[in-house]
Amino acid sequence: MNTPHETILKNPQILEKISQIFLEVLPFNTLFHYRIGKITNNRAELIFDRRDEFIGNQMQNILHGGVISSALDTVGGLIAARSLFIDTQECTIAEFNERFSKLGTVNLHVDFLRPGKGTCFTASAQIERMGNKIGVFRVALHNEQNIQIASGVATYLVG
Repeated sequence: MNTPHETILKNPQILEKISQIFLEVLPFNTLFHYRIGKITNNRAELIFDRRDEFIGNQMQNILHGGVISSALDTVGGLIAARSLFIDTQECTIAEFNERFSKLGTVNLHVDFLRPGKGTCFTASAQIERMGNKIGVFRVALHNEQNIQIASGVATYLVG
């Protein structure tokens, strides 16, 4: 009989587990109530709605820069995590935990292009370069009118 750590996860289960961790398990991320948008092997989107707690400038009713940066870091981390396992056909939960635990943000550069006005926002990330130790990803934030609010580059330790 297999112990829980010996349970085999197939690739679709692995990728679903990553999404679940980012949406439901990581405590800080749960504050945003993210939803998965379009997701492929090279690109990911997280969608979130404007909430009063996210406002940084009440006079202009715009998102706080920390909210924007957090969303970009989270979507970058999501695609980085998926990239760790994209070619993995199966692994045990113990192997998954070992590889996932090595993921971490090294650097996040954000350019704030416009005020964060809107009611619904999409944070997106796409792979720029994936290496054995470091992954680099282009990140952006758009509102519901597809107006780009911020762009940046996110770098993660992936191995």
